[in-house]
Amino acid sequence: VVNRLAADAAAGQQIFYPIYTEEEMRRDPRKRDTGLFFFRGEENATVAVLNAGGGFAYVGAMQDSFPHALVLSEHGVNAFALIYRPGAQTACEARAIAFLHEHAAQLGIDMCGYSLWGGSAGARMAAWVGANGTEAFGERPYPRPAAVIMQYTGLSEVYGTEPPTYSCVGTDDGIASWRTMERRTQAIRRNGQAAEIEVFDGFPHGFGLGEGTIAEGWIDRAADFWMAQR
Repeated sequence: VVNRLAADAAAGQQIFYPIYTEEEMRRDPRKRDTGLFFFRGEENATVAVLNAGGGFAYVGAMQDSFPHALVLSEHGVNAFALIYRPGAQTACEARAIAFLHEHAAQLGIDMCGYSLWGGSAGARMAAWVGANGTEAFGERPYPRPAAVIMQYTGLSEVYGTEPPTYSCVGTDDGIASWRTMERRTQAIRRNGQAAEIEVFDGFPHGFGLGEGTIAEGWIDRAADFWMAQR
């Protein structure tokens, strides 16, 4: 991850994009470090926005969204890892989606059929914004994502407005119950929406890409699920 970002920067590419204006950051300094790390895929290809976990207390991007963004970008997707403001409400930075729509031409991306991804707390963010829309978080309405990809979280609520949703979780996760996510997946299906879940036996919280384990390849299957919804 570090080598990729360093190489992009050395090549003269901007790798971090603030999502708030200078005036907004001056009025609220907490917004100054809020923005998107851009892992470039193919020119004018579709977009994935990734939210790291951290219990809404910190942003674990190096472990929980940067690696995912790197893999997706290597498959041609334009992947953006969001650095958000900790806190369940402030973390749902719908401004990031607004920013990407408003600057799509400048960034060389296609927001049609974009996806929202997240692990743990980041998965809750993706689900909340996906189901309730950017208008529920202080922005004007923008198109909903084609899919939400959720990793190791125990979200139970279902609003009936969920986009197609892929989930994965381990049976030994002491934070997120796989049974909760299985019930949620079934509820989304009952509402007539596509939903899939993978449950990995014996896995704990925070298994990331799962390389070298029985979870390896989940990110490819999640991406296939997303592409099937576009």
